[in-house]
Amino acid sequence: MLEQLSERLQGIFRALGKRGALTETNIAEAMREVRRALLAADVHVKVAREFTERVRARAVGQEVLQSVTPAQQVVKVVYDELVALMGPADASLAPPPEGGVAVYLVAGLQGSGKTTTAAKLARHL
Repeated sequence: MLEQLSERLQGIFRALGKRGALTETNIAEAMREVRRALLAADVHVKVAREFTERVRARAVGQEVLQSVTPAQQVVKVVYDELVALMGPADASLAPPPEGGVAVYLVAGLQGSGKTTTAAKLARHL
């Protein structure tokens, strides 16, 4: 699934790379395709919509640097938004408060050890 998402995003950015400059129309088309790719990868509709809107807002207002192509500029904006979407990196693992609940997200490719890691994490906490 992640491979398909990656391939679709690369195709979108390749198409943007063939453009001379970023226009609002180019970005709108690209964000529509990004939203479709995210939805095909089972990302929640609201998350996909909000994500693409934030990327569109940032990309439209940016000047394209002379040293990078328009596609590279959009890739940077998408990357920054994906990092922000995942949240800050916090290496601490505090146990939940007395009688409370803690939620931990374990994400990874099939066969990468998510279940084993979750079991070890539960035992540790």
